[in-house]
Amino acid sequence: MPALKSRPGARPGAARALAVLLASLAFTQVAPAQTTPDTKPETPAKTENAENAEKGDAVENSRLDRQLFYQLLIGEIQLRDGEAGEAYQIILDAARRNPDDTLFRRATDIAVQARAGDQALQAVRAWRQTLPESLEALRYQIQLLIVLNKIGDTLEPLQSLLRLTPAPQQTLLITSLPRSYARATDRPGAATLIEQALQGSLDAPATRVVARVAIGRTWLLAGDNAKALAQAQRAHELDPANEAPAALALELPISGNEASAAEAIVQNQLKAKPDSNGVRLLYVRSLLNAQRYADAAPQLETLTRNAPDMAQAWLTLGALHLQLREPAPATAALQKYVALVQAQGPAARTESAGDEDEDAPQTQDDALARGWLLLSQAAEQQGDLRGAEGWLAKIDSPQRVLEVQARRASLLAREGKLAQARELIRRVPEKTSADARAKLMAEAQVMRDAKQWGEAAKVLANANQKYPDDVDLLYEQSMMYEKLNKLDEMEKLLRRVIALKPDHQHAYNALGYSLAERNVRLPEARGLIKKALELSPGEPSITDSLGWVEYRLGNHAEAVRLLRDAYRSQPDAEIAAHLGEVLWVSGQTDEAKRVWREARGRDAANDVLRETLARLRVDL
Repeated sequence: MPALKSRPGARPGAARALAVLLASLAFTQVAPAQTTPDTKPETPAKTENAENAEKGDAVENSRLDRQLFYQLLIGEIQLRDGEAGEAYQIILDAARRNPDDTLFRRATDIAVQARAGDQALQAVRAWRQTLPESLEALRYQIQLLIVLNKIGDTLEPLQSLLRLTPAPQQTLLITSLPRSYARATDRPGAATLIEQALQGSLDAPATRVVARVAIGRTWLLAGDNAKALAQAQRAHELDPANEAPAALALELPISGNEASAAEAIVQNQLKAKPDSNGVRLLYVRSLLNAQRYADAAPQLETLTRNAPDMAQAWLTLGALHLQLREPAPATAALQKYVALVQAQGPAARTESAGDEDEDAPQTQDDALARGWLLLSQAAEQQGDLRGAEGWLAKIDSPQRVLEVQARRASLLAREGKLAQARELIRRVPEKTSADARAKLMAEAQVMRDAKQWGEAAKVLANANQKYPDDVDLLYEQSMMYEKLNKLDEMEKLLRRVIALKPDHQHAYNALGYSLAERNVRLPEARGLIKKALELSPGEPSITDSLGWVEYRLGNHAEAVRLLRDAYRSQPDAEIAAHLGEVLWVSGQTDEAKRVWREARGRDAANDVLRETLARLRVDL
């Protein structure tokens, strides 16, 4: 930061700042100014406070005398006139003469606003020297040093802050440290410093768990998952029912090298304290993000038993049953959700755990619309098209017009009315280019669901002309080219997606699976799929692809292991088709038939499952 100097155009609101400063001082004990033979202490008129004092009431009068008042007034006028340097010196001098947090804070703020880091630190040092017990001075010093990237210099003030903070407030202070140091450019250095500063807190019964969690979170921010996990494990051992170590474990990857150990912390904490609904909801979200639907289901069932009035849990449970193609339990869960939202009144919105969920519905109408959309989907899965339309008819939300019309278009397509379905989507008004793009995606999806691959490819090709280098559109178009057996074009598009977005795991997976399915370039296919798993560890659909390529390579035992893992996490019909085939050719025909029967019960129309059974001439 530059040195503090006077500059034109400084903050114009000096009068307002002075008013706030004086108001603060009016309730603050300020030492009286030194008197000289030429200055006598003012004798204030009798005030209401004085009258109260005469009656015996305890009051604390302001010591804002004439000298201090004029010093502050001149300082703020200087700041208003662009003389920030003069203002800083005047206010700092006033603070030294009249020791008070408010005055030192004002001097520091003037330097900060002028981007004069050295002068801000000078003010804070004077503040601490004058008021060595001031917690606010210590907090200001630490914040300034972090902003100035002087992380190492924060150790002494941080240790002093921890020592001076009253015991009841120490937990909150320790918890806030990872967030305070998150802006540090040297995050490993910040984690090392916090670990050093909190050594004394690791032995105190009141802070030993929260201190280890704070250290672990700073190591997580520094990218060292192993050290973060070690702290979470130790904190969990100290207090198995404490939610904080479990919350830290949930911030670690739910799959990968630290996956099983981190997940064990969460599971053990939930056993020790089954009513930890916030932790359980976060755990469910982690499982859903990893597409581990079968593992998420029992956690959601427990959550709805623990907190039957938690609308979000019922909504998520209903959506999960739909994903698993279980429309009957989905309908029951979603109807419970709708009833809860309606009972909560116009201000209703679903609960969220942890940080604010940006995607959470903000009004009762929006919350109800989500439930009705999913209920429509459940009715459609059951073949009740009239019932599906009935749920859609309840929705009157301008923000959800496209979603509603897309669902209606899907129902029309199920009846063979493709032209009407497409026209319904095309008539949706467009306010932005994002609306136009969403309409093209919705139209392509309707054509895809109707297995009109060529028409879907045309819609997506048109979209890619309007929105070039859109990775989502390019990926969807590549999937249509695969259906049309235009495999060279598909590969070109997927490689374009990878070039534009090197961490697009689905592009690597799709290309690798396509090669494995054609039984060509299998080593390359395996490398592509393993790259996808590195980007999204444990994702069942990618694990399925790896199992399939191992099968093609003749590694049947490894293929069975991988496919069982994938099917256990996500009992999808396509994964079941692959697992059943590998089991069948490996001689495990009874288990193969069991898996296929389960899959057929969920999704009898699945193309991959039907093709597999027909090719292997299996009669279930």
